[in-house]
Amino acid sequence: MGRFIVWVLDSVGIGEMPDSYLYNDQGSATLQNIARERGGLYLPNLERLGLGLIEDIFGVGRPGDPQAAYGKMAEQSKGKDTTTGHWEIAGLHLEMPFPTYPNGFPEEVISRFEKEAGVKVLGNYPASGTVIIEELGDEHMRTQRPIVYTSADSVFQIAAHIDVIPLERLYELCEIARGILVGEHGVARVIARPFAGEPGSFYRTKDRRDYSLPPTGETILDVLVASGVPVTAIGKISDIFTGRGISTSLSAKSNNETMSQLLFALDTVEEGLIFANSVDFDMVYGHRNDVEGYAKALEETDRYIPDVLRKLRIDDILVITADHGCDPTTQSTDHSREYVPLLVYGIKPRNLGIRETFADVAQSIAEYFGVSYPRGKSFLGE
Repeated sequence: MGRFIVWVLDSVGIGEMPDSYLYNDQGSATLQNIARERGGLYLPNLERLGLGLIEDIFGVGRPGDPQAAYGKMAEQSKGKDTTTGHWEIAGLHLEMPFPTYPNGFPEEVISRFEKEAGVKVLGNYPASGTVIIEELGDEHMRTQRPIVYTSADSVFQIAAHIDVIPLERLYELCEIARGILVGEHGVARVIARPFAGEPGSFYRTKDRRDYSLPPTGETILDVLVASGVPVTAIGKISDIFTGRGISTSLSAKSNNETMSQLLFALDTVEEGLIFANSVDFDMVYGHRNDVEGYAKALEETDRYIPDVLRKLRIDDILVITADHGCDPTTQSTDHSREYVPLLVYGIKPRNLGIRETFADVAQSIAEYFGVSYPRGKSFLGE
C-alpha cells in the first residue's frame, strides 16, 4: 500500500496572496520577511529539497539539482485559520468563512455560556493570549472567573490558571462552549488555554486543547479510512478533524514532540497516510511576533530533515507544506493570508508551479492510494 506523509509546518507562509488586501495582510511574507529581518536563514536541508527555488529567501540558495519537486499553493477557501487550511489540504473547501468577533462575543452567546456553565466570565474581547493573562490574570485568581477572549481568527478561547480552575473543569467549560457555538455562531475552534505562575510572571502550559467543528463535508481522510487505508495523525491533526477519518492519533504538543512522533511513526507505521503538524511556529513564535524565536525554530526543524529522509522507503512520498501564514515581522499578531510552500520528496524533482488549491494534496493522496476523490488536481502523474 505504501506510505504518504504530509508534514504541515504550521503558519510557515511564503508570500501574500492576491486577495491579501481583503484580510489587511498586504506585505505579509512569513519566510521571506523573517529571513530579511534576521539577516538570513540557515536551512541547508530545505535548501537541498528546493525551498529557495519557490521564492527568494535571504540565506537560502537555489540548487541546480533539487532533491524534491517544488512549488507553492493558493488557498481557495475563504479564511486564513488553522482549521480552514487543514481542511483544504484534506480536500474540503469553505465557501463562507467562519464567523469572527472583532468586538467580542454578543450578549446572547456570553449569557447562555454563563448560565449553562454556572460561571461569570472576564474579558470577552480580542487579545493576544499572553497579553490578556497579564491584564486579567490577577483578577481571575481573586474571582475564580474564567477569561474568555477571541482574536482575528474564528476562535472562542478560555484561559484559566491551573491552580484556580483545574484542567478537567477547564476542558468541561470548553465542551459547554462548543455545544453552544454552532450554526450562526459556529466558530472554527474553542480552545482551552491553561496557564500557571504568579502575577507578573504568568506562562501558558502545554495542556492546550482544541475543540473544532466537525468537517462540513467529506475529506480525503474519510475516504481513506472507509477504503481500509489507515490514517495516523500527529499533533493537533486529530483535534482539527474532531477525530474523523483518523485511525491512530499520536500526541505532540511542541515541534520537538512532533518530530519524535514523526520519526517513531516512520519506524512503526507500515502503510497509509501519516499527517503531522508542527505547532510551535504559529503558537509560540508567530502570534508573539518573535522573529528570532521563529527563525531558530525553522533552523532546528531543518536539522531533522536528514533523519526523516533516511527513514523513508523507496515508494514513500513526503509532502512538506503549511496551512497559512503568521508573519512575525508585521504589527499584527494574527494569521496572514499567504501562499504556502510545497515540497514533494519521492517524485521526479521539477517545478510544480502555483497550485490553485491546497486540495491538490488531497487529490495526490487519492491517486497514490487508488481511491476516488472529487476535488483538487494531483501533482504525482503530471
